[in-house]
Amino acid sequence: MSMLKVIEVLAESDQSWEAAAQNAVTTAAESVRHIRSIYIKEMEAKVEDNRITRYRINAKITFTLEE
Repeated sequence: MSMLKVIEVLAESDQSWEAAAQNAVTTAAESVRHIRSIYIKEMEAKVEDNRITRYRINAKITFTLEE
């Protein structure tokens, strides 16, 4: 039986929320193996001069623990 663990992360991008999610997975993968999924809890954007400049997410990343 597999054991799963969930971590909560914050990530951002200047391109899109999808890019922010990919940044979260890429960065988490540097120290966590066997990532199974990402769940986006919240999305937020920073605005300057009436333009979105940063896309931010709060997400949960699920991964399998090694036996």
